[in-house]
Amino acid sequence: MEKEKTAGQQLAEKILYEPEHIWDAAPQARQEAMDFCEDYKSFLNAAKTEREAVSEIVRRVEAAGYVPFEVGKTYSAGDKIYFNNREKAVICATLGQKGVQEGTHLMIAHIDSPRLDLKPNPLYEDSELALFKTHYYGGIRKYQWGATPLSLHGVVVKSNGEKVTVRIGEDEGDPVFCVTDLLPHLAAEQSKRSLGEGLKGEELNILVGSLPYEDKEVKERVKLQIMNLLYEKYGFTERDFTRAELEAVPAFKAVDVGLDRSMIGSYGHDDRVCAYTALQAEIQVKNPTYTTVCVLTDKEETGSDGVTGLQCDYLFHFLGHLADMQNANYKVMLANSKCLSADVNAAFDPTFPDVLERRNAAFLNRGVAVTKYTGARGKSSTNDAGAEMMGYVTNLLDAKGVIWQTGELGKVDMGGGGTIAKYVANRNVDVVDIGVPMLSMHAPFELVAKLDVYMTYKAFAAFAESDF
Repeated sequence: MEKEKTAGQQLAEKILYEPEHIWDAAPQARQEAMDFCEDYKSFLNAAKTEREAVSEIVRRVEAAGYVPFEVGKTYSAGDKIYFNNREKAVICATLGQKGVQEGTHLMIAHIDSPRLDLKPNPLYEDSELALFKTHYYGGIRKYQWGATPLSLHGVVVKSNGEKVTVRIGEDEGDPVFCVTDLLPHLAAEQSKRSLGEGLKGEELNILVGSLPYEDKEVKERVKLQIMNLLYEKYGFTERDFTRAELEAVPAFKAVDVGLDRSMIGSYGHDDRVCAYTALQAEIQVKNPTYTTVCVLTDKEETGSDGVTGLQCDYLFHFLGHLADMQNANYKVMLANSKCLSADVNAAFDPTFPDVLERRNAAFLNRGVAVTKYTGARGKSSTNDAGAEMMGYVTNLLDAKGVIWQTGELGKVDMGGGGTIAKYVANRNVDVVDIGVPMLSMHAPFELVAKLDVYMTYKAFAAFAESDF
C-alpha cells in the first residue's frame, strides 16, 4: 500500500514549486508539438531575411483572408487586416468585439537576424580570386562565420528604377559561398588572438569566384567574369551595388536535431521562432474580445532604429488610425492595452554552466520563458514588468494549461541584453517578455526544443483569445 504523505510533504506540495519537463506535464502536447514544428521548419527555409519573412507572412495572411489596411476605411469586429511597412516589417490585426479604447492585445517579435551584409562597393579581385567585402549585422561571434556555406539574398535597385530579387545558394544545384579561414598548420599567430578576434571584421570576405573572363587584354579578369555572370542573370552593373541590400546567410536548411528528433537546428531562430508562433496565433484567432495586433518588426539586432524598427512610429501610427476609425481616445487605448514582447532567451547549457544562474535560467523542454526584465548589470535599459502584468500573464497561462518557466539572460554581472519591450512600455503600455529558450544564440546554427516552440504558440493563442 502507498505510504500516507506526512503533513510536511502535503504542505510542500501545496506551497513549493518543482519545474516539470513538458513531456511529463503535458503528454497530450507531445505529438502536437512535433506536427506543429514541421510547418515552422518550412517557414524558416522560406524566410531567411527580413524581406523574405515579410513576403512569406503576407502570402500566409492573405491566404487566411487578411486584406491590406486602408487609412480611413471602417472595419468591423472579426475583420482581419495587415499593413506592410516597406517590405521589411508587417503588422497583422484582427478587430475585436470591444472597441479599441478598451485596449488591444499586442504580440510583437522581430524578423531580422545576425548576418553578413555586403558593403556598398563589395566586389574586388585579389590574387586571381574574386571576393565580396562585408559588414556584419548584429551581434555575431565572428569566428563562427568562417568556413561556413553561405547563400546570398536581397534586392538590387537598378539605375532605371527596376528592382530585382537575388537568392543564390538555396535551391538544389545552386552554388554557395564562404568566408575562408587559415589551416591549422599556418595559424600559429592567428591562434594567439583572443577568441573574439579569431576572425576580424575586415577578414569576413566572401569568396565568390576564381575563373577569369576570356579576354586577356582586360584587367581584373576574375572580377569581370563574376560581374558579367551577375549582369547576365539579373541585369545589374557594379555601380548598382550601391543601390542594393544584399545579405549573406547560412545556406543550410532547418533540420531535426537529436536521435529523438526533439530539437530543431537552424539559422534565424532568433527571432523568427517567436515571429512564427505569434503569427500562427494571430491567424487562428476568430472574433476576439480585444483587437489583436501582431507586429513582426525589423532592425532589433541593431537597436530598432530606422523606419522599419520599433523605435519608429509606424506601429503607433497604425494604432492611432484604429483609434481614429472608432473615434476612440488614443492615449486611453494605449493605457488599456497589454503587450507580449516576444524574443528568445538563453537556455541553460551544461557545457557552459558558469554564465547562467541555474535557479533563474530557462531550460529546454520546460516551456515558454517569461522574462520579467532584461538589460545589463543593474537592469540597465530594460522594461521591468510590474507584478500585476506578471500576474496577468502567468495566471492566464496557468488557466489555459500552458507550461511556462521564468528566464534570465545570464548571471547579474556576466553580460546581458535587451529586447523591444521598452519601446512599447515607453508609450504607457504594460509589457512583459516571453519567448523560446535557445542554445547557441546568434550562431549560424541555433537550437530550440520543439516542445518549447509549441508552448510559446499556445501562450500567444491564450493571450489572443483572452477576454480579460
